[in-house]
Amino acid sequence: MEKASEPFVSVVTPVYNGETFLAECIESILGQTYKNWEYVIVNNYSTDRTPAIAQRYAEKDARIRIHHNSTFLPLMQNLNNAMRQISPESKYCKVVHADDFLLPDCITQMVRLAEAHPSVGVVGSYRINGDQMAGGVRHPIAVISGREIGRSTLLGGPDVFGPPTAILLRSELVRSRPSFYNEINYSTADKEAVYDILRTHDFGFVHQVLTCFRVHKEQASTFLATSGAYQLGKIIILEKYGQSYLGRDEHERLLNETWQSYYQLLANGVFELREKKFWSFTMNMRKAAGHPLSIPKLIVAILSKLFDALLNPKNSLERILRRL
Repeated sequence: MEKASEPFVSVVTPVYNGETFLAECIESILGQTYKNWEYVIVNNYSTDRTPAIAQRYAEKDARIRIHHNSTFLPLMQNLNNAMRQISPESKYCKVVHADDFLLPDCITQMVRLAEAHPSVGVVGSYRINGDQMAGGVRHPIAVISGREIGRSTLLGGPDVFGPPTAILLRSELVRSRPSFYNEINYSTADKEAVYDILRTHDFGFVHQVLTCFRVHKEQASTFLATSGAYQLGKIIILEKYGQSYLGRDEHERLLNETWQSYYQLLANGVFELREKKFWSFTMNMRKAAGHPLSIPKLIVAILSKLFDALLNPKNSLERILRRL
């Protein structure tokens, strides 16, 4: 597409103390074959070199602007704040987290698909997670019903959505929501927003690797993966949108299975003597989501874990030794 005919795209990066990877993230935007974009870097009151790095690039390219938060915002509030910074003139929105980056043809290919199919509200592609490729819709399918892909992913099919960096959104769908992300859902608010959109829009998929994600210990997702937050996030999604995609029996079964998985993870936390941070986060998230802890369910999960330990003493001892 020629720049004159390219729809305007808002690219947004929310960042807090991201000096390690921010320059490479920005360079990946500057290196796009697509040219008709603005790039908004939302600095969440960083205390490292993040503001200086962003300013250096903004001075070189007028398409880059920086929004500095006057105070530090909690993670989910800052993500919503970042989405509110997109231009009212943009047709599409592309989130790129500061420790991720795009391959050069990413925006071009995603916009091209969306322009060809007005029913599409969300566009994804193959992505690189660390050293592995992820995502995928059966080739050569480029557009799939939102309800069909929603049902498939809820029932355990491939995660074709990925993190926020992996998708392109129609800006009107972002602007139509006062808060794009559910701030109660710390772990899967991005997917919750996608499930909301796909009730009325189709999903597009580009059969190319277009986005890349680093895997490192400082990521919030590293803690969330072991905290039970993803299970609780899936429960929030199932309760709000499950019946839009699943049959009644499927919905009830999947909800029960996810609750069981969640309590098994908490039981593991008891046996592994998880730190105070684990339990504080668990209780705070449950309280915010309106799901107080069920002591009877936790006791059942602990007894089940204890029974398994008695039947498999060798494996149990090995786990204890690894923990110590």
